[in-house]
Amino acid sequence: MSEADSNKPDDLVRAVEATLFASEDALTVESLAGHLGDAEPADIRAALRELAAFYEARGIQLVERGKRWHFQTAPDLAHLLRREREQVRRLSRAATEVLAIVAYHEPVSRAEIESIRGVQTSGGTLDVLMEAGWVRIAGRREVPGRPVIYATTPEFLQHFGLTSRRDLPGIDDLRAAGLLDPVDEAYDALVTPDEDVAEESAEETSGDHAA
Repeated sequence: MSEADSNKPDDLVRAVEATLFASEDALTVESLAGHLGDAEPADIRAALRELAAFYEARGIQLVERGKRWHFQTAPDLAHLLRREREQVRRLSRAATEVLAIVAYHEPVSRAEIESIRGVQTSGGTLDVLMEAGWVRIAGRREVPGRPVIYATTPEFLQHFGLTSRRDLPGIDDLRAAGLLDPVDEAYDALVTPDEDVAEESAEETSGDHAA
């Protein structure tokens, strides 16, 4: 076998590459395996790793966002697509706040969003986020009234370059970057509610013992 033949990608790698290029949506390992005749997921993952390494230094890259794989423009070439990016609808402050709340607290109901923001949330704001493909209806809360609950989408992770929600910046990061103002302090408190509740519970317990 010649050196050229030994460096040639195998049929599965080529098939995965072709499938991802042809797909309009990011694909999971399972969906790729099913599409390619029930190939073994382990083999699909190996093919994806090989492709990701191959494209790492090229103009497009293979990346994983929310357990879904897709090709994207290399970050250092993003300026070439600035014209297309400018066509994306700019979010209002209200929509930005709602999107952040959904991302950090999902799944969350409209009433819970309003409780965190301290103001009523227009149904149109959630509609805008769903039309953008960043927020989806995730079911209903099993409480009286069974309110609709919302969560982010794989497209949200893809747009903001996040592998998963674990990559969202923490409150300290946001504050250090100057992205929090006094109006956002209520948002700050809601990100770590368990600590506040624990402190309050400890104080109440201490007071009971003292009495």
